[in-house]
Amino acid sequence: MLMAKTTRIFGANSVKVKRQKQLGHWHKTTLAQLLRLPLYFLIALLCILGSPVLAKVPDSINSLSHLQINSLTSLPVVTDPSSLLQQGKILYNSGNFAKAVEVLEQAVQAYKQQGESLKIAATLSNLSLAYQQLGLWSQAEQAIAESLNLLKGQDKNQNLQILAQSLDIQGRLQLKMGQGEAALATWQQTEEIYRQADNQSGVVRSLINQAQAWRTQGFYPRAIKTLDRVSQTLKSQPDSIEKTVSLRSLGDALLVVGDLEKSRQRLEESLMIAQHLQSNADIGASLFSLGNNARQNQDKAKAIAYYEQTVAASPSPLIKIQAQLNHLSLLIEDQRWKEVYTLLPLIELGLNQLPLSRASIYAHVNYSQSLAKVKTGVLQASSQHYYSGFSTKDSAVLLASAIQQSRTLGDKRAEAYALKSLGGLYEETGQLPEAQDLTRQGLALAQSSNAPEITYTLEWQLGRLLRAQKDINGAIAAYDAAVETIQSLRKDLVVNKDVVNQDVQFNFRDSVEPIYRESVELLLKSQEGKSDQKILEKARRRIEALQLAELDDFFREACLQGKKVALDQVVDKDNPTAAILYPIILKKELQVIVKIPKQPLQSYTTEISDTEVEKLLIKLRKNLVNPTAIKAVQNEAHQLYNWLLQPIEAKLQKSGVDTLVFVLDGPLRNLPMAALYDGKQYLVEKYAVALSVGLQLLDPKPLVKQHLRALTAGLTQPPPGFSKFAPLLAIKSEFNGITKAGISTTSLLDGDFKKKNLESEIGAAPFNIVHLATHGQFSSRLEDTFILDFDGQINVKDFDTLFRSQGKTIVELLVLSACETAAGDNRAALGLAGAAVRAGARSTIASLWQIDDESTAMFVSAFYQELKSGKITKAEAVHQAQLRLFNHPNYKAPSFWSAYVLIGNWL
Repeated sequence: MLMAKTTRIFGANSVKVKRQKQLGHWHKTTLAQLLRLPLYFLIALLCILGSPVLAKVPDSINSLSHLQINSLTSLPVVTDPSSLLQQGKILYNSGNFAKAVEVLEQAVQAYKQQGESLKIAATLSNLSLAYQQLGLWSQAEQAIAESLNLLKGQDKNQNLQILAQSLDIQGRLQLKMGQGEAALATWQQTEEIYRQADNQSGVVRSLINQAQAWRTQGFYPRAIKTLDRVSQTLKSQPDSIEKTVSLRSLGDALLVVGDLEKSRQRLEESLMIAQHLQSNADIGASLFSLGNNARQNQDKAKAIAYYEQTVAASPSPLIKIQAQLNHLSLLIEDQRWKEVYTLLPLIELGLNQLPLSRASIYAHVNYSQSLAKVKTGVLQASSQHYYSGFSTKDSAVLLASAIQQSRTLGDKRAEAYALKSLGGLYEETGQLPEAQDLTRQGLALAQSSNAPEITYTLEWQLGRLLRAQKDINGAIAAYDAAVETIQSLRKDLVVNKDVVNQDVQFNFRDSVEPIYRESVELLLKSQEGKSDQKILEKARRRIEALQLAELDDFFREACLQGKKVALDQVVDKDNPTAAILYPIILKKELQVIVKIPKQPLQSYTTEISDTEVEKLLIKLRKNLVNPTAIKAVQNEAHQLYNWLLQPIEAKLQKSGVDTLVFVLDGPLRNLPMAALYDGKQYLVEKYAVALSVGLQLLDPKPLVKQHLRALTAGLTQPPPGFSKFAPLLAIKSEFNGITKAGISTTSLLDGDFKKKNLESEIGAAPFNIVHLATHGQFSSRLEDTFILDFDGQINVKDFDTLFRSQGKTIVELLVLSACETAAGDNRAALGLAGAAVRAGARSTIASLWQIDDESTAMFVSAFYQELKSGKITKAEAVHQAQLRLFNHPNYKAPSFWSAYVLIGNWL
């Protein structure tokens, strides 16, 4: 009756179904009309829409992110169980994991009846892999354990391949379950077995897996060295399909760790071999990976060219669609609507040709999300003339079909993803109860299938819906759950981001950062005008968690591990004249939380939009670097002072505070707080200023009682290829100033300043100060954050190997005296924070922009003279050096003295 009623309603609206493969294409009903229908009508529609007929898909699984089903071709064929096994492999490779589990379970039972332990073991390992795809960890663990127990009783030398493949699968499971160390040990064992079997492809796969395991544990240098071993292994191999696949896997792995250049080289090698072998499948796959590399490198034109070549070359309908979807997303980003509308029907045609699988369902969902973005973008751009013949009601129908197809496959993970997107459409049209119901359904499925990368987005969506319906406590609980899930994903979001991106659209700025900010806004509003210590503490810890997540995303691995001390403890016990300020930029307000020694947390709010705040910050940053723009700087810095400090200034002075420690948020990090202006004085005239990356310091200790020993290194001329950087002719004067201050120094100048020499010197002697007078650039992109040495550039990701090679001895102070933030990058200071964290130094002093090198020499000399006196903190030493410039007639403009910032331990 319900289905008949639905049919009459859609008939009355003249809706016509014309999509191939039984996907509905609705021409005359608008999206709003479709989504105005009660939820049960759309659910009924899900029952009507059918699914494409399953077809066999050629196996093209990337060995980095997936493992292939074990081959049993070397074993005698037994008709019934063997047929079941082959059917299970076909189902698995076509993405029908639930059905594959069912068939493989039958195969296991059939082989058990025949009592053939080796075949049972191999089939169980296949079954474990299928369980893993469904997130059924306990079943997967039980199956692989039983498989390996059976293999222990077999002749190891005769069954090396099956043992190695089973261990491969066990390692994958261990990594998914957060057991990185165990996975590493398993894959090291796998490597040895493959070497015994003389299986070079297996060796390569094991090494790539080991690199991934090293990264999950935070051992970035070991991961890089392991991937270098892969490169060496592949060089000695003759051209073959296995080699092109291995090179492609290596290129994809290098892309994940952020080495774009090496990634591109390996992928180009893979492509050349595939072309030589005339393997169209591998040509297409390598072109697709090269497109992803170019996209990561922000070369959109080259990425689009590779995606177009992929579509022309690849015989795989799925690879073609993935390339077209990536192409589409780039066109949408650049609002190239005419090209968008040319591409849409081609994608739709390709989607109709995909066999049913998890990947095809994700492709349908991602396409529906792109359609919604097109609708929004076109309307905002007033480009209605491009909008004929298209309606985003297609998004709803695509999602409805995707849900039904997920149920056909029994794939809860895919169904959760589709339900989340459909709930999002209901949210956009204001049908909140219906959206909430779909979201809860999706959340239950995501949690039951162990899919945290989908779970946190559903928890976030639920939080938004509850907030819109005035259920503040429920919304806070949902946001808390989302943040907790992200925290559990802290490594996986960066380490496995490449896997997530293939199926689930992921972008940190869009998919993670808003959760933290909206959560904090919700928490602060829940105070209802009364200051609540627990809420304020929770809010600032949440912003700190966001900052740590930003650094994780920047480096593509988890950062800031180790023993730390809370800032509150430092100011209450060790430095009772320092106050901590936490400005938080929210959508419609600027919130500041303040910690004054031995006082409870305080807060105040300015109602102003984040866009207005950012607009002022950009103007101020631009004027600060201009020595003649003093009046403009004072006007803008006064406005910022009124937002950040004016409400609390009287209390600071009454409390005897002489040092301000800022935990800055977002684009505020691009600005030196010492330049804030109260209408009469700059902040530098009243306070010492320091910055902290988070709410904790790494084992804070003062330098005052230590013997100061510095390693200085610098370049007077930039290396070849870096002519945009000016000579630094005053470096010798700068170094002489350090020596005259009484600091024991070892210097590496010009040709001696090379990465290997720097690393060797730091490793040979316990320097507590490393002072680098060389050009460098901070950027929000890891690839563009570096310092220069005689041979070229040293990327920030290599800082840990440079500055942590002394074993347990930590560099107390790192000084980067000639660096600058990337022009036009509002988040460039993220690279500065990244450099400070990566080096592992307790304190870092750096310049935010390039300034006169003679004034730099004066600042450096004054700083070390103050530091050597042993009577003041590093923050006060920086403060006095800044005042030395401020009081000099040639350097009174903020562009000279405010460029320097102290990050980390200010004691």
